Amino acid sequence: MAKTDYDKFDWHELAICLSHFDLGPIRGITEFERGSRRAPKLIIDAQRGKFLFKRRAKGRDDLAKVAFTHQLQLALAGQNFPLPHLIGTRRENNSMLVLDEHIYEMFEYIEGGNYDGSLESTYHSGHILGLFHKLLAGFETSYSPPSGSYHNAKAIHQAIGNTVSSLPTADGESAKALTRAVESISDAYRQCAKITSELGLAQWDRQIVHGDWHPGNMLFRDQKVVGVIDYDAARCQQRVIDMANGTLQFSIIGGAEDPATWPEYIDEQRFREFLRGYDAVNIVSVAELKSIPYLMCEAMIAEAVLPIAATGSFGRMAGFPFLMMIERKVKWILDSTEALQHLLDR
Repeated sequence: MAKTDYDKFDWHELAICLSHFDLGPIRGITEFERGSRRAPKLIIDAQRGKFLFKRRAKGRDDLAKVAFTHQLQLALAGQNFPLPHLIGTRRENNSMLVLDEHIYEMFEYIEGGNYDGSLESTYHSGHILGLFHKLLAGFETSYSPPSGSYHNAKAIHQAIGNTVSSLPTADGESAKALTRAVESISDAYRQCAKITSELGLAQWDRQIVHGDWHPGNMLFRDQKVVGVIDYDAARCQQRVIDMANGTLQFSIIGGAEDPATWPEYIDEQRFREFLRGYDAVNIVSVAELKSIPYLMCEAMIAEAVLPIAATGSFGRMAGFPFLMMIERKVKWILDSTEALQHLLDR
């Protein structure tokens, strides 16, 4: 999609919005074309500092939910958690500006780079997730956050079944291979859900979790996390749901555009360092550690089958080879569960 496909601010709209904030004289405004194309963003260089200004996309502008995510961010900011601070409006010091049925947000702008794949950055990413969970263990809100996840979800079971009809196949052999792969993925998802349930997941304490802990939602400087962004997926779940997805996101190994060339194994050192970082600030229980490989498989399957069932592809990659790759990675994790569970031996 071309850059011109990003939604833009109307300059009259922008002038009215900015009049509600006390930024001082503005030196420059630059478009910031990242994230959702339906949510325009600008970097504003002003006398009082650098700021990121955005208009929320339609569908992500439920007032109560935005208020909940702001409560969450303000609570974290009050405890010195690394995140871009919300900037209040000039008169009421509101954390959001609501005008003409749109919701606008102003954040401090944090300079930071991307995840470099190093063990130090991986360790610190796990450490910051452990801190996130620790700081929010007693967080209370009047809003009822969602509680669903990738674990044993009806929507995932349905999506797995819908992948076959969503994918075109070249010949009979390809169709058989696809059917075998989908059956294998379905069996693995059910097996992992059953094992984690038997470990007692449903009885473990629930709390607010981030819901989307991956390298793209973090800003790094000197191999340390200096900012965590995107709280829209925050929900009430067992913390291991976050922990397992984070471990997957920081240990999975991709590659070129052809997923058939991707290795089936994960990076075991990054797996260990992410959990070591978490454990250093928020102790991982033995039961949680046992469940993590199985939950990683559930998370990986869920992330793949939802878009493939809907569109027949995963981003720019064809759905069929991507599913075959997922099958290989899931099999490797399941064959390696005992070794993975002992990587954090203290």
